[in-house]
Order: sequence, then structure tokens, then C-alpha cells
Amino acid sequence: MVILVTGGAGYIGSHTCLELINAGYELIVLDNFSNSNIVPLHRIYEITGKHIKFYHADLLNKNSIEKIFMENKIDAVIHLAGYKSVGQSVQSPLSYYHNNVTGTLFLCQTMQKFNVTKMVFSSSATVYSINEGAISEDAQLGSSNPYGRTKLMIEEILKDLYVSDNNWSISILRYFNPVGAHSSGRLGEESNGIPNNLMPYITQVAIGKLEQLQIFGGDYPTPDGTGIRDYIHVMDLAAGHIRAIERVMTSTGVKAYNLGTGNGYSVMEMIIMFSQVSGRKIPYTIVDRRPGDVAVCYADPSMAKRELFWEAERGIEEMCEDAWRWQLINPSGYKEIVRKI
Repeated sequence: MVILVTGGAGYIGSHTCLELINAGYELIVLDNFSNSNIVPLHRIYEITGKHIKFYHADLLNKNSIEKIFMENKIDAVIHLAGYKSVGQSVQSPLSYYHNNVTGTLFLCQTMQKFNVTKMVFSSSATVYSINEGAISEDAQLGSSNPYGRTKLMIEEILKDLYVSDNNWSISILRYFNPVGAHSSGRLGEESNGIPNNLMPYITQVAIGKLEQLQIFGGDYPTPDGTGIRDYIHVMDLAAGHIRAIERVMTSTGVKAYNLGTGNGYSVMEMIIMFSQVSGRKIPYTIVDRRPGDVAVCYADPSMAKRELFWEAERGIEEMCEDAWRWQLINPSGYKEIVRKI
């Protein structure tokens, strides 16, 4: 079975490609390297011994997409490509709407033209307007930023697509907070500049690239005063895509699934655990809360367990161990390797 993975060279994409290969799928990767590079695909070959057919292409170039479908018999698509920074989306909303929504429209039009009606779509927990406590898939939708609204718009487009043609089968995966890396230390999350997410921020402080961690708010009504979130190991997230592909190949319809652990960890718990596994002290300072942040937010993943037969297996200790191993082996991410190619 041949799967096209858009954005397959990125953080989540590369780990998903690795799991797909381990599950016996044949892969084609499309990526424009706007937030990634070719090195993860080379490393997947090192780990698996399997070559990935790759196209350096952009979803905004419809001719390039059609070329891929003309040259290959594609059975299904995992659609991960897209801009992903909340802050950047606020500063450049038009580029986010154009890239994420228009790119998806071109992809779906091409899939329709070539009669490929199986898709797994990478969405986000940012589509929920109610973002406190345990969140289930039927929680109220609505986003406070352009990035989240692009995800929500795409979800609505995919639902309308199924209404127009009941042959479509689409799994929408709403991610919570992916962290960690492959246990080999060869694949991980590369951040440009100061990271937007907690774990790469912690690892860069631990390695000495950043002086200290900023904790946004220390007076929440939680046991230690810091916010609690649902962090999920990226390899568990990747495994969720395998289960989602199995679903779309055997059914029709559109269904959204939360991918999270169903448990929350506080910022301070993450710092303490990371210090234990790394042996490094993580200096930090507590600053004001960010607007819109809540005390506690985590997934209700029970529907994914019932219908996809998936649940997260890795805990906070393994998340920290794998993230630290990646940072130690790759202190500058993939950049040093890129210069040698």
C-alpha cells in the first residue's frame, strides 16, 4: 500500500514515516522544506534500511501535486504539511490562510481528480474554544488565532467534501502537545530561535544554548502553581497515524479523534523529571501569565481507544529521556549535518 505523506520531513512527519515503514507501508514524501530539511529522511534510511521516494514540492503548486499523482499509484494521504506557529499566524494571517487552506484545497482537488479518497489530516487541539479540563471531541469548537482557524476551516472543508461524495474516508487527528524523540536520538524536534514549546526550551537550557526557562504563570490553582497540559510522546503520536490509516482504508465518513495521554503534567513536574533524567539543573524564572492560558487542559482520548484501538504508552520519564538524548547527540539540530551534504 502506498501512502503519500505531505510534510513528511518535519518533526511529526519524520517520526510518522518511520512508523509507517516499520508497519510495512510504501511511502512517498512531499515537502517544501519551509520548516524542515532532507536530513531526517536520510536518517530514516539509516534506521530502517528503506529508501523513501521524495518530491521537493509545494502544495501551492498544483502542477507539482498532479505530477506526483500521475507518476505514482497512491492509496491514501497523510496530510501534515502546513505552517504551525500561533504567534507567527497572528503577525502574518494572510500567509497562514493562503498556505494552509489553499494548499489543502489544491491537494483535495488533485486527490479527487485521481480518485484517491482516503486521508488522515493533522489537526490540533487549538480548534477547541473550551480549553480547560478534560476535552472530548464534542467540545465546543472555535479558535482565538489564525493558525487554529486554518485547522478549523480545513476540518469543515473535509466534512463538506464527504457530504458531496460519500466515498471519502477521512480521519482528523487533533494533537495535544507532542514532545520527545526517537529512542535512537537520530530523529527529533529542531527549533529555530527561541522555542515556542516547553520541551525544546528545557533541552536548550540544559545544553547551555539558552540561559534560563521562562515559566508563564506560577499562581494557577494547581498543586505547584504552574499550568498543567497533556504532553504526548511523538512516537505514540506517530503510532496513532498508523491506526488512523487502518481506519480510513476500511470505512467511509469523517471523524475527529483526540491524540493525547488523558493525563496532565505541570510545567514544574516536567522540569523536575527532566532534571532527574539528565542530571542537569534547569534555571527558570516565573513571569506573567500569557493571555488566554488556562490552569489545566488535557485530552479525553477515549474515542481513539475505542475506535482506533490506540492509546499512548509512554510516560513523562521516557519523554524526557528521549528528548535529552536527541539534544545531546544533536546540539545544533540537523544544521551541522546539512553543511556536510
